[in-house]
Amino acid sequence: MNAAGFVTAFGAHSVASGLGAESQSLGFSLLSFGLLLAVYDIAEVILKPVFGTLSDRIGLKPVIVGGLIGFALMSLAGVFAGSVLLVGLARFGQGAAASAFSPAASAAVARLAGPRSVGRYFGRYGSWKSLGYAFGPLIAAGVVGSAGLAMLFIVLALASAVVAIWVVIGVPALPVLPRQRYTVADLARQLTGRAFLLPVTALAVAGGALGAAVGFLPLIGTRIGLGIPASIAVISVMAIASSVAQPLAGRLRDSGKLRPRTGIVGGIALIALSFAAGAMLPNPIALYVVALFLGVGIGITTTLGFAQLAATTPVDRMGRTMGTAELGREIGDAGGPLVIGAVAVGAGLSAGLVVFAVIAAASGAIIAALAPKPRVDGEHG
Repeated sequence: MNAAGFVTAFGAHSVASGLGAESQSLGFSLLSFGLLLAVYDIAEVILKPVFGTLSDRIGLKPVIVGGLIGFALMSLAGVFAGSVLLVGLARFGQGAAASAFSPAASAAVARLAGPRSVGRYFGRYGSWKSLGYAFGPLIAAGVVGSAGLAMLFIVLALASAVVAIWVVIGVPALPVLPRQRYTVADLARQLTGRAFLLPVTALAVAGGALGAAVGFLPLIGTRIGLGIPASIAVISVMAIASSVAQPLAGRLRDSGKLRPRTGIVGGIALIALSFAAGAMLPNPIALYVVALFLGVGIGITTTLGFAQLAATTPVDRMGRTMGTAELGREIGDAGGPLVIGAVAVGAGLSAGLVVFAVIAAASGAIIAALAPKPRVDGEHG
C-alpha cells in the first residue's frame, strides 16, 4: 500500500513538472499548459467517490490492482502522445486510474491496521506519499533532461506495473464485508456529521496548503534572489519534513500521547503560522524554515485526519468514506492556490498568503470548538 501511495504522488507531480520543462518544445500555450495540469485533478474529483464505493462492493484489492494497471496503460499512451489533445487524454486517464487505487489503498490501510494501529499505518502510508511529492519533480528533471518526456511516461508505466505485481503477491485478499442497507438519508447524515466533516475539513486545509506551497514557495524563492534549483529545493524540504512527521504523529496517536483533536488543531496552527510567516519574512533562511514547519503541519494534519476517519467509519463502507474524504482534500488542493492567486491579483502575494493563513486558522478554531472532547477513560477522542 505504501508503494501505491508513492506512485500516485510521483505520477501527479513528476508529469506536472515534466510538462513544464517540455512545454515550449511541445508547443503548449499557457492555457493549454494550465488545462494539462488540471485534467488529472479533475478526473480525481469526479471519480474518487465512485471508485471508493466500488471497492466496498467488489473488494479493495481488485480495484487497487486494476487502477495500477490502468495507470500503466495510460502512461504508455502518453509515450506516443504528440499533441496537446493526446497528452491531455493520457493525463486524464492517469488521473482516472489514480482515482481507483488511491482511495482503495487508503481503505486497505485502514482495514489492515485495525483500530489500535491506524495511526502508525497511515503515518507510514502518508510518509511514502510525501516522498513521492519530494522526489517526483527531481526524478522528472533528470529523466526529461536526459531522455525526454516520453521516457518519463515509460518510467511511470514500469513503476505502476511493478507495484501492481507487488500488490497481487504481497497484499492479503481483504474479502468483501457484508453490507448493511443504507438509505440516502443515512448517507446524508454521514456526510454532514461531525465525525466526517471535521477530519475532512482538516484534510482540505492540509491539501490546500500543499497545493499552494508547491506553486507559491518557489515563486517567493525566485523573487528574493534564490536560483531556480534552490527555489525548487524548498518544496523538497517541505515534503521531507512531512514524510518524517507523519509516522511520528501516527505512533504518538496510537500510544495515546497525542489526541487526534489536539494534534489536528496543532497541525493546522502550524500551517497558518507558516503561511503568515512566509508573507512577512521574505529572506532565504526564513523561507526554508517556513517550508520545514509547513511540512510538519501538513504531515500531522493529514495523518491524524485520515486516522480519525478510519477509526470512526464502519469497515463495510470504508472505501466510500475514503473516496469522499479524498474528494474533500482534492477540492482543498485546488482551492488553496485559487484563493491565494485571486487575492494576489488585487492586493499582492503577501496578502494572498495572509488570507490563506486566516482561513486555515479559522478552520482550526472551528474544529477545536466542535470536535468531541477527550474522554476521561483514556480512549482517543
